[in-house]
Amino acid sequence: MKSASRPSQPPSSPVTARHEVVVVGGGLVGASLALALDQAGLSVALVEPRPAQPAASGEAWDSRVYAISPGNAGFLDRLGVWRRLDPQRVQPVASMLIYGDRAQGRLSFSAYDAGLRELAHIVESGALQQALNEAIADCGRLRLLCPARTSALEIGERAARLDLDDGRSIEAELVVGTDGGDSWVRQAAGITAQVSDYGQTGVVANFETALPHRGAALQWFRADGVLALLPLPGRRVSMVWSTALEHAQLLLALDARALAETVSAASAGALGALRLITPPAGFPLRLAHVPRLVAPRVALAGDAAHHVHPLAGQGVNLGFRDVRELASVLAARAPGQDCGDRQLLRRYERARREDIATMEFGTDGLQKLFAANPVWISGMRNSGMAAVDRLPLLKNLLIRHAAA
Repeated sequence: MKSASRPSQPPSSPVTARHEVVVVGGGLVGASLALALDQAGLSVALVEPRPAQPAASGEAWDSRVYAISPGNAGFLDRLGVWRRLDPQRVQPVASMLIYGDRAQGRLSFSAYDAGLRELAHIVESGALQQALNEAIADCGRLRLLCPARTSALEIGERAARLDLDDGRSIEAELVVGTDGGDSWVRQAAGITAQVSDYGQTGVVANFETALPHRGAALQWFRADGVLALLPLPGRRVSMVWSTALEHAQLLLALDARALAETVSAASAGALGALRLITPPAGFPLRLAHVPRLVAPRVALAGDAAHHVHPLAGQGVNLGFRDVRELASVLAARAPGQDCGDRQLLRRYERARREDIATMEFGTDGLQKLFAANPVWISGMRNSGMAAVDRLPLLKNLLIRHAAA
């Protein structure tokens, strides 16, 4: 029997519940997985240490937003989550314009040209989390343990045992770690992550704009990092500026007017004068490659399974695609087949490898390419953007992958 624990764990206690699957981590990915498995008829428990927080409302806007792909929006709709969002706070993305650090470097994507209604939906993190929490509260069978923290994991031949800090213990055929980049489940299962620090901070803030954005997401690859302005409802945008630590500290120290002027200048005045409406915040950027997504009676999903640079806005979309695949594999298992069956878990891992590897390689490669300073590299990358912009079939292929 294999075991792992937090320091100073309490003594093992009698098993108080048995489920087919226990999901550890009730964020966007974990909550959606618990809902999907519950709807597939499985017995599920969801363990989350932090109590739910109310979403931003009225004139307040969440500074953390996500660009949810059409495929994942459809998945959330099938879970009964999407309809719980206030449509007045969800912004469809009709187009995306990407600028390099030279005049010829420009790349555009259009939902219309690709035969899609939208490229993505910009949704506030808190609003989506609240919608998921409400859907979970309406589930009759899904068991939510919150606040609750894990203390020990023991893997047996027939079940995994999860101990909680409050003395409760749960047995399950499968434990799924959706508990973030510093995943406790991943460490407890003996799976190591290969982490590379970009030495960058993602600075986020929201602004009102003088000019309409017309549903366009804008992105600039600059010498001081990658600046993105994502459309919000009305004349509002959400900024993500991925930049070096020192520059991020300078941005975070600016007053509201100075920050707005700095962002307006950096974006070449594309949306006119800006007014800060949400205080800026920063989060560290890193790449985390996880060589294994599964271990005996354990699977990983979301940031516990991968962590990519935000320049493509695909982090949470990767996580939702993990959920869709794992839920599909478990729902399609043979009658009486154990959810922790090694063949099932390997099927999930194999199905997710290509998508994850493509996104890790693509985002890391782009970050390194635009961080390089030699003149010849600058010319090559900007010429490459212009060349791709002249190839509609390739652009539509890229869109279709991102929209899945």
